[in-house]
Amino acid sequence: MKYDFDEVIDRKNTNSLKYDFAAKRGKPEDILPLWVADMDFRTPPCVADALAEKCRHGIFGYSDIDDTYFSVLQDWFSRRFGWDVKQDWLIKTPGVVTAIHIAVRALTEPGDAVIIQQPVYYPFSSAVTTTGRKLVVNQLVLRDGRYEINFDDFESKVTGNNVKLFILCSPHNPVGRVWTKDELVRLGDICLRHGVTVIADEIHQDFVYPGHRHQVFADLSPELRDITVTCTAPSKTFNLAGLQISNIFIANPNMRRAFIREYAASGLSQLGIMGLVACKAAYSGGEDWLEALESYLNGNLAFLRGFLARELPEIRLIEPEGTYLVWLDCRGLGLSPSKLDDLIVYKAGLWLDDGPMFGAGGEGFQRINIACPRSVLEQALSRLRRVLR
Repeated sequence: MKYDFDEVIDRKNTNSLKYDFAAKRGKPEDILPLWVADMDFRTPPCVADALAEKCRHGIFGYSDIDDTYFSVLQDWFSRRFGWDVKQDWLIKTPGVVTAIHIAVRALTEPGDAVIIQQPVYYPFSSAVTTTGRKLVVNQLVLRDGRYEINFDDFESKVTGNNVKLFILCSPHNPVGRVWTKDELVRLGDICLRHGVTVIADEIHQDFVYPGHRHQVFADLSPELRDITVTCTAPSKTFNLAGLQISNIFIANPNMRRAFIREYAASGLSQLGIMGLVACKAAYSGGEDWLEALESYLNGNLAFLRGFLARELPEIRLIEPEGTYLVWLDCRGLGLSPSKLDDLIVYKAGLWLDDGPMFGAGGEGFQRINIACPRSVLEQALSRLRRVLR
């Protein structure tokens, strides 16, 4: 292979949140981490080269970007998703979670109701509750091994709680759904009927498995574009989370002005130059690397699928349509949440993300990050097999 994704890179003693802070987070020091959503692969060479060139220049003063930065983004989204973004829609922020918090404050008032679809990425609920808004949950339904949206419940929760804002996760983390165009249109129609604004977190849009296609929510219609904040970032795609860069697109000028006002009130200004450099380099020259990575992740998923079927049939794979985060149904083990966590962490020595942190419907599940060398994934699964057999 042109890129060696099998290489096991020692990340210990690099200030890695994933590898160096187990004890501080109440885990055993020797635990094998497959939890937080960063990858154990080096970023594309084009990104490393661009950052090295900037380091050789040696000056890291206040920085911004020229028009070529937007041109690179525009080309990426157009080629991969058929989405024609405009330059005046773009707002750069340090991250998608930051942007979601800003958007919640900018587009709602304290006490307003915000709806999310649990089990879902846990910062969604904290973005609602820590800003003094009312959390409303439309729980996803697991049917025949695949999650679906309960549209009737969604609409009744919207009308019954006078919901002002919906935070959409697309592709969905952790259940792995890549929502179809029809599903997104149905959600959008409900939001339009009842005056609900949408924050679409599409950070995992580049990781979609064969047979599925990511649909940009805001690109479904001019009406939906006018009510949507679209959150994107290169951080998951190219393993750049530590460089704090995201690209937020808001077509509606009134919503965009409100977002910018709240952004300014947060005291945030220019972003770090290294994130800007890395983002531009990744979208300019990283597609070949990404395609190779997607092929490797497909292999990891096949390995996981086969291992569970042969060795650990009590643990059921929820087949992902997107993302490199896989949702495991461990209810077949017949363990309480505390006993399941004890088995995973202290007996198997694995650090996964425990299902209940994702909210309603998470009990009995675990989320595993398969963006690692296959030998590491095999080691993790072998630990599970040892304690269960």
